Amino acid sequence: MVPPGILLVDKPPVLTSHDVVARTRRAFGTRKVGHAGTLDPMATGLLVIGIEGATRLLTYIVGADKTYAATIRLGQTTSTDDADGDIVAAPGAEGIADELIADGIRALTGRISQVPSSVSAIKVDGRRAYDRVRAGEEVTLASREVTVSRFDVLARRDGDGVIDLDVVVDCSSGTYIRALARDLGAGLGVGGHLTALRRTRVGDFDVADAVGIDDLADAVALSPADAAGRVMPVLPVTADDARDLRHGKRLAGSAVRLDGAHAAAIDEDGALVGIVERRGADLKSVMNMPEVAR
Repeated sequence: MVPPGILLVDKPPVLTSHDVVARTRRAFGTRKVGHAGTLDPMATGLLVIGIEGATRLLTYIVGADKTYAATIRLGQTTSTDDADGDIVAAPGAEGIADELIADGIRALTGRISQVPSSVSAIKVDGRRAYDRVRAGEEVTLASREVTVSRFDVLARRDGDGVIDLDVVVDCSSGTYIRALARDLGAGLGVGGHLTALRRTRVGDFDVADAVGIDDLADAVALSPADAAGRVMPVLPVTADDARDLRHGKRLAGSAVRLDGAHAAAIDEDGALVGIVERRGADLKSVMNMPEVAR
């Protein structure tokens, strides 16, 4: 029996997120594996993988804020807003002052409206946008509100008519770094696209704690209790409370114990009972874990 858990994987370039899930299935000998947020094939970095019953926790992880390290090339526009696409315009970016770049970045920081790249994984009438683009369809996606809390330039390199910017971005879930590169270049009038992308953080999960793709066979997943405790507040519960929650009963008058929208109910043995939320003055489990989950 495969124990449930959350595995942190450092995805290499070229592989898709689905490829990583498939390799995890083989390594752990189970079909019940999922991930909390796709990375493009060109991107590297942190994939949060759920195994067995811990896949239920992915719903609470996927919406976490994220950190990316990226390289933006100014002076060229591509068909996909990244280096995997064809160059469709190359006006060049010679002589753009740091102050102008800083102004462009400030305009893309904070709460902004962003149009995702047309080759994103967003579904349009049941099909991924990138599949429709590859089939020759014209795809225009609706703008969405996202939050970019940090957008810092770490280094600048000039050459061959382009400017490469190494940046770090802290952002809300649903933010497209390719779109930031595109929009920064468009705002400066020179075009822009992404040449490198690495996800280094998802909520409280860090790529420094992730395993490589070749080390899956020996990897040890985080326990459901440990993982849930990194995502939300922990609510210790007694054995009687744990039994009631697992049987679908409410904890009468316990809503005052909850700090936040949800909490991870952890029993006296350190096992994750489930995720609880307020129901009036009571607490009710909205997601239960098997009793074997520690």
